[in-house]
Amino acid sequence: MNLSRVLLLIFLVLLLSPTKSRAQFNISHEVGVLAGPAGFFTDYGERWNVENNLRNEGYGIGLVHYMNFAYKAKCSCKATDWWFSKHFRIRNEIDYFSSKLEHFGPVAGKNSSGGAQLRAMHGKTNLVQFGTSLEYHFFGIKEFRDFAVLFAPYISLGAHYVIYDPSAYSELGPLDNEKVLFPTFVGGIDMESNNTFAIVGSAGLRYRLGRNNDLMIEGRWQYYDSDFIDGLDVQGPQNKFNDFVFWFNLGYIYYLNF
Repeated sequence: MNLSRVLLLIFLVLLLSPTKSRAQFNISHEVGVLAGPAGFFTDYGERWNVENNLRNEGYGIGLVHYMNFAYKAKCSCKATDWWFSKHFRIRNEIDYFSSKLEHFGPVAGKNSSGGAQLRAMHGKTNLVQFGTSLEYHFFGIKEFRDFAVLFAPYISLGAHYVIYDPSAYSELGPLDNEKVLFPTFVGGIDMESNNTFAIVGSAGLRYRLGRNNDLMIEGRWQYYDSDFIDGLDVQGPQNKFNDFVFWFNLGYIYYLNF
């Protein structure tokens, strides 16, 4: 995971670069931190089983950087009357996710050899992802910043590059033994670190906390272009979706240019 450290360093260098050089294009900047529980919908357990979805919950943390064009940083005045600049932010971020994974549900609960195989299997996955989203705000960005409204709902859509690192073991023995591995996973297990892309969609709400800061609450769906985020791929027609994550996060946003 050394690449993630390099990417984080690059991200921090960009954020800490001189404000004057960043502001010359009439772009205002905000930075923030995000954190919260993340539900992993993978091939562990039955995907839509409530117990499985609640108990296979990990966490996510993120660093976020916003660019908006609604006001000039050097004078805090309106930059343009263009509709796009009034309602859109560009959002760049880097996130880390981690979760322990278990098999829950009716099949895993059976008193059978298959149930025993599932209960004996334990997994974990870690993800580092970074990318960009376009964020639409229903109220004007400058008006919200100037306290014309205190609550600002938004939606966003973007894409992330993802590095994932799954692992798993069984209490019954090596996973390459067909007597140990549940039948639907035979031929569909890969615990190597790899990379993929994700489509990221969010809906959230900002609250104007003070002159230079906001609080944020958000729900986000992340659908991956891979079914091996958890290291498993069910072999059969019942496997209709790739892995995805639902992340509920709280955030703190600080305005660099006001």
